[in-house]
Amino acid sequence: MIDDGTGLLTIGELARVTGLTVRTIRYWSDEGALPPVTRSAGGYRLYDAASVARLELIRTLRELGLGLADVRRVLAGETTVAQVAATHVVALDAQIRSLKVTRAVLSTVAKRGSDAEEMTLLNRLARLSAAERRRIVEEFVDEVFHGLDTADPVIRERMRSTAADLPEEPTPEQADAWLELAEMLGDPDFRAAMRKVAEFNAADRGHDAPAGASLWFSRRLVQLGAEARERGIAPESPEAADVLRELLGDADPATVLTRLRSHATHQVARYRELLAVVKGTGPGAAYREEFTWVVAALEAHTAG
Repeated sequence: MIDDGTGLLTIGELARVTGLTVRTIRYWSDEGALPPVTRSAGGYRLYDAASVARLELIRTLRELGLGLADVRRVLAGETTVAQVAATHVVALDAQIRSLKVTRAVLSTVAKRGSDAEEMTLLNRLARLSAAERRRIVEEFVDEVFHGLDTADPVIRERMRSTAADLPEEPTPEQADAWLELAEMLGDPDFRAAMRKVAEFNAADRGHDAPAGASLWFSRRLVQLGAEARERGIAPESPEAADVLRELLGDADPATVLTRLRSHATHQVARYRELLAVVKGTGPGAAYREEFTWVVAALEAHTAG
């Protein structure tokens, strides 16, 4: 406090009172957020008790991430703290979404040891809009099912819709899974593997088969396979043959085995795992173990 009985403070004294640096206070003053009350005879800026309170408000708003333009508007009474806070929340939400995407890209690059070219591709895939993600999925599904009129339409539409359903605010795990899934959907080898699955589906299903029958069979397979594993039934055991009869009915076991082998490849299993993560149901929803058990049981009971 200057020794003239006015109770005014210099920038240095204001800094000591608030714990802020002289440089910061001077900058905010230069930007019009903290105008001096007056100046001393020597031209030094002077501040009063109200300036201390104003400075504390500026510091709080700045720590919350508001720019000086918004700070000046609040201090000038052009807007309220609540209004600017609501606007800032929207901006922060967008920033958080962007940071999550950035984290997913960097995480994937670090895990893979990617070079600059792959990092650029991953970054582009991560920042696709919902419409662009949907286009990638639709092109993939159209190629896989092209010309297969008897393929189950429920399976086709399910594949078309679920892979693009990345949440507006994905978790890091969901963003990572989408990156891997997007690359997989563009992989010619994976497309060929999924085309084989679709061809088996179309061959198994006649024109009169009810829509969704393939999905029902998959659910039944998962249910019975899980129950068999929980009961400790070995795939080669006589009990496993009973499970297979309950699952297959009159279907030819060898034909079903050929079909399921196409479903049980590492790529197809990984595809199901990634879909489960993107949808938020977790990697356990891929049912890798259940498919593996049924395939092993069929192999054991169709030998020779």
